Amino acid sequence: MSSETVYLKISQITEVYERNVSVKDIAEVHCQNPAVEAKIKTVRVTSFPEHVRKSMFYVGSIMELIKKLEQAGQNVEINSLGETDFVIKYMPSPLAGKTFQWIKTAFVCAVAFFGAGFAIMTFNNDASVTDVFAKLYEAMTGIRPSGPTILELSYSIGLAAGILVFFNHFASWKITVDPTPIEVEMRLYEENLNKALIQNHGRKERSIDVS
Repeated sequence: MSSETVYLKISQITEVYERNVSVKDIAEVHCQNPAVEAKIKTVRVTSFPEHVRKSMFYVGSIMELIKKLEQAGQNVEINSLGETDFVIKYMPSPLAGKTFQWIKTAFVCAVAFFGAGFAIMTFNNDASVTDVFAKLYEAMTGIRPSGPTILELSYSIGLAAGILVFFNHFASWKITVDPTPIEVEMRLYEENLNKALIQNHGRKERSIDVS
């Protein structure tokens, strides 16, 4: 009996909300035989415990998945086009995950806003920006200013505009289609986190008792 060729494309990380995770939840599956493709999609990859009420990670490999497909009695030849190691993140519910994400986003925004404001104010104070603007204004107009001038206004507008241009993002509006610096850093953080989970998992599997 000839085997069927199945193509799998697994993402490096997949977020799921169901405790029972199947192949279709973590990978794109293609086979010329629709029946075989449907069976492959239903093969269970892992199950998270019922008593767990918080997020969990599962680290797997394509080799483990191939073994499970073989144990399921599928006479197939697997052609993996995606990741060789992958991470599955289980969230108890989509609502809980979104609520936590909103809380984290609000906290980060508050820290960034007040932290950046404090840093700008301390820099302006250390550099005596007010005195510098006063001297520039007096040098250009011959009049000693008694309060804020056009220079302070221009400086404030330019500072805000520079931040918007640098971060390339304001609410849902973007200057260009390029990823923002924050998006790039977040993707790098996620990639490094996934690599750390995979490497730690591999070290645990290879650990031996030397006692």
